[in-house]
Amino acid sequence: MEARPIDPEASRRMNPSADILVAVSGGIDSALTAAILKREGRRVCGVHFLLPGRENLREALIAKTRRICEHLGIPLLLRDVREAFRTEVITPFRAAYLSGLTPNPCVLCNERVKFPQLAVEADRLGAPLIATGHYAIATAEGSRPVIARGADPGKEQSYFLHRLSGGLLTRTRFPLGAMTKADAEREAVRLGLPVEPGCESQEICFLGGADYRDLIQESDTPTPATGRIVDARGATVGIHSGAYRYTIGQRHGLGIASPRPYYVMEIRAQQNEVVVGRKEDLYSSRVAAESFVWTGGIGRIKTKIEVLAQIRYRHRAAPAVLEVTGPDRILLTFHEPQWAVTPGQALVCYDRETVLGGGWIVRSFQS
Repeated sequence: MEARPIDPEASRRMNPSADILVAVSGGIDSALTAAILKREGRRVCGVHFLLPGRENLREALIAKTRRICEHLGIPLLLRDVREAFRTEVITPFRAAYLSGLTPNPCVLCNERVKFPQLAVEADRLGAPLIATGHYAIATAEGSRPVIARGADPGKEQSYFLHRLSGGLLTRTRFPLGAMTKADAEREAVRLGLPVEPGCESQEICFLGGADYRDLIQESDTPTPATGRIVDARGATVGIHSGAYRYTIGQRHGLGIASPRPYYVMEIRAQQNEVVVGRKEDLYSSRVAAESFVWTGGIGRIKTKIEVLAQIRYRHRAAPAVLEVTGPDRILLTFHEPQWAVTPGQALVCYDRETVLGGGWIVRSFQS
């Protein structure tokens, strides 16, 4: 689904000569990315993608982005990707929660909207390269383009990029990959960029700080009514207000009187039930994932390999054995059980610091 220019005629008149197109969001990271590339002598053009959300927030971001590009002396394109974003990110996001899953929309956006649209716009300009402010490192192993972890362990974002194709990776640059977030903020201040240090973007951009449950309730799809909260034996221990309101590992907000805390173990969307257990019940040794891709588009021949596996963005990658069980399916066996493995989240596998690939968690097996 193609992005629409906000002003097609102005876009044609601009026709900037650029060799690299930078996604500029209005924040520090993308602003510094553009500044670094310009300092390197690149002919930089910025593009700002308009996303669904509150109009006042969208206009504020456009104003910030314009100030940044004017400060840097680079042209700016505005592209409306709201339709594609609703189709490729928001609709699957809602559907996942209503199916008992906990989705990761940032991974979907990078794969289906942000990077493909960047490539389309770069092609229109005749720019061979694209760039973003992600904290990751793009490199190569022989002829294979790969992604490696960024230098800042608290900020690095390779997890969100594992589904990018080899064609996209080959032309992508991540100038912040070797920097820490603190380094980036200091450099932005030193360069006098018109940005706000310490001001982070929203974790889920299209929510604008709102609760995801409100977005699901606003959809045309009816949301399930109240239902049972049950323990592992099937005994009713409470009542929930909609199974989509809960996530694996959740402790608070269950409304269950008990001398020991309960945690959400499983969400049975079809039965409209939430299953709870004690903390020790949420450890899993094996994880099944589907739609598994080898990052960069080149698969591995081995059916079993040792990896470091990450089951969510803030999870510390743990040693495991990856077994290929189908064309796009894998079974992962951790050396030590992991807590609160969550269906719907991305499972990303590494060879030390290098991303091997990833898929979507469909099932975990309790220890």
